[in-house]
Amino acid sequence: MADVRQRVPEGRYGRAGRPAEGRVEREARTDRRLKITGGVLGVAMVGLIVWIGGSYLAGEDVSGELIKFKVVSDEATEAHLEVRKDAGTEGVCTVRVRSEDGAEVGRKDVPVDAGPSRVDTVATVRTAARATSAELVGCSVR
Repeated sequence: MADVRQRVPEGRYGRAGRPAEGRVEREARTDRRLKITGGVLGVAMVGLIVWIGGSYLAGEDVSGELIKFKVVSDEATEAHLEVRKDAGTEGVCTVRVRSEDGAEVGRKDVPVDAGPSRVDTVATVRTAARATSAELVGCSVR
């Protein structure tokens, strides 16, 4: 009968069939490199999470919302803003007004004085043409 067992082609399946003279040392070096790489990536990931969490918890000191707007004429639009902030903090909110084709026809920085933590204000924005929409661009600490 023919011998059923055959030799595995040399070099085809890695180094398992070769003598172990240095294999343990190479595997230890590879393990060490993997551990160092994993540690560096882990520290970087933790740093990223801490940075994102810190910026989220810090939040905005001044935030606002455009409640409604009213086109008064071809040259003016009124914007009703509700601003929330820390008591005693001064801020500024920017309102942008656009025409029907989407072009910006007016912009105004609305100052928010120090005082209560919630402020309702109505700002009149002068426009270069008739406006069809208004938006609150954002608010920030002054």
